[in-house]
Formats: sequence, C-alpha cells, structure tokens
Amino acid sequence: QVQLVSSGGGLVQTGGSLRLSCAASGRTFSTYSMAWFRQAPGKEREFVSGVSWSGSSTYYGDSVKGRFTISRDNAKNTVYLQMNTLKPEDTAVYFCAAKPASRGLPDRVAIDYSYWGQGTQVTVSS
Repeated sequence: QVQLVSSGGGLVQTGGSLRLSCAASGRTFSTYSMAWFRQAPGKEREFVSGVSWSGSSTYYGDSVKGRFTISRDNAKNTVYLQMNTLKPEDTAVYFCAAKPASRGLPDRVAIDYSYWGQGTQVTVSS
C-alpha cells in the first residue's frame, strides 16, 4: 500500500507560480505511475499531469501544457508539480494519485488509480 500526502497549495495572483509536492510512504514508490488531478467546485475531477515510474515519460492535460511541469524523485519518494503562469481557471483542489506501473503508464482516467492524497487547495486570484 501507498499513503500519499500532498502539500504546497495556496493563494497566488494571476501569472504567479506554485510548486506542489506529494510525498509517498513505503519502499515501493518507484513501482508506481504517478499523476496529478484537480477538481473545481461543481466540476468533475480533471487529469492534470502524469509521470511514469522512472520519470522518463510525462503527460499533460491540454489546459496546462507549456505551463506545468511534473517530476519525481524516487530517492525521496516524492512527485512534484511546478505550476507557472497560473490562471484563475487553475483554481481547484489538486490531488496526487498512484497506480502500480504494472497496470500501465499514467492515464487520464481517475478510477484507474488505486491511491489518492488528501488534496491541496490552489487559488488563483484575478
């Protein structure tokens, strides 16, 4: 099992930056594909970004391409989401998620992920 704890959210102005972190427990972090999702009030959970177990492959939702960067440090059991040029429409609760790499590369389907962090609020003011 994997326990995920996300942090780094906050209030930022339009055009600002934030870096989210998701720390995982356990010794098998490197065997998981990782992803970030977000959910705004009244909206469905949306795929933001994903990274393969090795970090060599990354994936992004269309709305964040070119602005967000996902990375992972398997030695620290942590995945990061660097968010630049933030917009008000990026306001949401951000969740990290994990699925065993044996089940494939990161994908956009939330139900494919077995483990979820508690979420961290990101608010972008206009």
